[in-house]
Amino acid sequence: MEFFTVNGVRLAAEVSGVPGAMPLVLLHSGGSTRSSWDSVAPAFAGSHRVYAVDMRGYGDSDRPGAYSFELMRDDVLGLLDVLGAERVDVIGHSLGGTVSWLVAQAQPGRVRRLVIEDSPPPRVGDMRGGSLGPPPAEELPYAWEALVAVMGQLADPDPAWWDRLGLVSARVLLLAGGSASHVPQELFAVAAARLADARVVEIPMGHHIHREALAEFLAVVVPFLTAPE
Repeated sequence: MEFFTVNGVRLAAEVSGVPGAMPLVLLHSGGSTRSSWDSVAPAFAGSHRVYAVDMRGYGDSDRPGAYSFELMRDDVLGLLDVLGAERVDVIGHSLGGTVSWLVAQAQPGRVRRLVIEDSPPPRVGDMRGGSLGPPPAEELPYAWEALVAVMGQLADPDPAWWDRLGLVSARVLLLAGGSASHVPQELFAVAAARLADARVVEIPMGHHIHREALAEFLAVVVPFLTAPE
């Protein structure tokens, strides 16, 4: 594990793979941490320099008390600046998928290839997110306030998140979890139609594709990220 100070926040990341190779940033879901990528990262050990990041409020990263998708986006962009990474590949799941969309919109030329795991860009009226109520009694590996903040944003998303889809210039792979997922599956095709270079692949294992179907996940994602330009 390594630490990187970005925007006054210390971010933890599990770093592996080839020094100097194309950076690959892995962004976790709202209910997990960087460790959720432990089974995925080794598949890229020979092709990428892999950074599995704990976003602010999560895992071993700082818990500064201020949380939003935009702040997490800025943290990722700041991390790329610290790393001196001009172009990167990104895989984002759920919470991390939304952050990935915002990163690719903010600095389109910086993201070469983008993998979105069961997380179409939020659109007004999707009925995702909402109030979570009181925190659970057990200790969590993240700040409850961080999850509350982003779930509130999903319930009332910024319309610009959808409207700016056309700014994304990366080659995009959208992985859909199918009918077992709580995410509106029809949005994948609609989103793909607004992108310059995108395709949708359904792996019908629900929202947690790489956890429930690792072999199927890697069979699609590894060729996508390692294919020549």
